[in-house]
Amino acid sequence: MRLTSHTANQLDGRFRFLKQGIDVPAAQRDPAVVETVATMLSDIEREGLDAVRRYAEQLDGTTGELAVDPEVVATSGDRLDPALRAAIELGAERTRAFARETRSHLQDFEGEPVPGLVTGVRYVPVGSVGAYLPAGRFPLTASAFMTLGVAAEAGVPRRIACTPPQPNGKPNDAVLYAAHLSGVDRVWMLGGVQALAAMAFGLLDEQPVDMLVGAGNAYVAEAKRALFGRVAIDLPAGPSEVAVLADASADADWVAADLLGQAEHGTNSPAALVTTSAELGQAVLAAVDRRLETLETEWVAGPAWRDHGFVIVADDMETAIALMDDLAPEHLELMTEDDDAVHGKLTNYGSVFLGRWSTVAYSDKGMAGTNHVLPTAGGAKHTAGMSVSRYLKALTYQRIAREATPALAEAVATISQSEGMAAHRDTATLRLEALARETQD
Repeated sequence: MRLTSHTANQLDGRFRFLKQGIDVPAAQRDPAVVETVATMLSDIEREGLDAVRRYAEQLDGTTGELAVDPEVVATSGDRLDPALRAAIELGAERTRAFARETRSHLQDFEGEPVPGLVTGVRYVPVGSVGAYLPAGRFPLTASAFMTLGVAAEAGVPRRIACTPPQPNGKPNDAVLYAAHLSGVDRVWMLGGVQALAAMAFGLLDEQPVDMLVGAGNAYVAEAKRALFGRVAIDLPAGPSEVAVLADASADADWVAADLLGQAEHGTNSPAALVTTSAELGQAVLAAVDRRLETLETEWVAGPAWRDHGFVIVADDMETAIALMDDLAPEHLELMTEDDDAVHGKLTNYGSVFLGRWSTVAYSDKGMAGTNHVLPTAGGAKHTAGMSVSRYLKALTYQRIAREATPALAEAVATISQSEGMAAHRDTATLRLEALARETQD
């Protein structure tokens, strides 16, 4: 998340930095990461499950059965604190409810633009999805909601998942329960590149998946990129991002808390404030420092804010909006006197949170129902976040009747002739000839 030189030059003199961080490197394109992932994928494709087991033992210490017993998955909720279990159930249901509502608006349709020419679309789900469910330093419990649960609402017939082992050598029960509620069919205790390769190559149950989804570290992100084409993926992943657009009406402590809430994801997670108030900007800087003094996760949020946090003061709201659209953040919070008006002028963001009561964490944990798999690193300029539609193929069809043939065939023959594509021309002219013979008869 950074300002482009074009926008910076265009708006030069209309904004200034109170704090400027450094650009976040594309960790998943680090040459060492790329080389390591390429070697692992090559080994696994060549050697199959033997290589998967070798890497699982080497990297995760896993030596036993990779498949998680379905009974262990089904009873995972019984091993959770009741409050945690209830929260997971709430998040799973809200995420699936939003996905169901979204799916209800994606309807097959058919039209007849001219007599005899019928065109239409059928929404058909992909056949199988493999989800990677992170469970490392910070187990992302809600990841199953956003991937498996939404896939289930899209009608994907086969939904499998891999999740890495905990230090005790077992899968995380909260992650398992989230997967269970999200309609997972099978789960394997397998982490990292080897998990994605095993699902993509069909090494776990002898059936390759059609699509890989789910967040992970730089190695997971690079593996998904490398496997793209062989399988579909959700989104190219980068460090989690947050940006707040605020005016003088915002509460500095609330802004600071929300910036740190996403900086907590990793030491390379950018957090930005764009404001029309220099006083607010200074107050937020002070509030962040105060919060870091007692924050349990200062060890990760502190370096992220120090290295990749920034505060920009814009001369006016028009400039602030232009700056924010150029940043195109993954998560965008609005805290202004007229959030709806500002929202209506913004076009580039993964998901927007309107008003001081709308914090990103509500979506991160599944409580808002919207998906937290979102574009990063400026991807929101051209890509939307994950939704039920990503699992659906909009398959077009056409049915051409006899009476529509002359207008279509003559135009196709003309264009094909001009291009020098004789075989294309002939497919049209033979139909014109057949029509002419019928007319003569």
